[in-house]
Amino acid sequence: MRRIIAVVCAVLLGALAFAAWTANSETGRGLLWTVVQTCVANHALTGAAFPCLEVNDSSGEHGYAILRRPGDPDFILVPTRKIVGVEDPSLQTADAPNYFQDAWNARSFLSDAFKKPLARNDVALAVNSRITRSQDQLHIHIGCLSQRAKKTLQALAAELPEDEWVRIGNLMRVGTTPYRQGLWGRRVGQDTLEGVNPFRLATEGRLDPQLLIVVTGIQLPDGRGGFALLASRNDRFGPIDQASAEDILDPSCSL
Repeated sequence: MRRIIAVVCAVLLGALAFAAWTANSETGRGLLWTVVQTCVANHALTGAAFPCLEVNDSSGEHGYAILRRPGDPDFILVPTRKIVGVEDPSLQTADAPNYFQDAWNARSFLSDAFKKPLARNDVALAVNSRITRSQDQLHIHIGCLSQRAKKTLQALAAELPEDEWVRIGNLMRVGTTPYRQGLWGRRVGQDTLEGVNPFRLATEGRLDPQLLIVVTGIQLPDGRGGFALLASRNDRFGPIDQASAEDILDPSCSL
């Protein structure tokens, strides 16, 4: 009985946090974490994920939740353990959870929401930098790639190397926001993100630990599926751009 009362209280608290987050409240950067805790508690007691769409706890402490704020075009994947953001050192370890792979596998939520099939190069995964994020709990946006970014990345696909990061800031512009020399890219030449850790790859490439990261599906020159990885870098060529990673996403998913 005590457990049920505790979970009910947690759900009520989470519902309030979800309502505040839904209303774009700026009252706290911990609202998302409270919502996810509620989803986990509800799932443990009832098997339902509300207010999340899914709670996957099959990996234990490496579990995640999928949710969507009403009115937002994209979905987000959120770890069910506390990870403040992209700068967390645990994300860069060899045994770190593959949250990007989990997010890529969850792209079916996106196609279901827009009621149309999505090709791999229609989808992008985005994580905001420490500077531009609004919540202090790691979350990966799952959305449609903008047409302009899609065209640019497809043209760059053949030029991006698989073994190092190269500067592409002068070639990349998404929406109305120009990314300066701080944006770097590389290619993944495999169909899935299994064994690929963008957080660790960025660190090995000496990119900024407070960076933004974008992963998009691409079609390789030989017809195989692959990925383009984009990340910011804070170096002598310019500071991290203030642009949000979602700038590369198309809110209308107009393919």
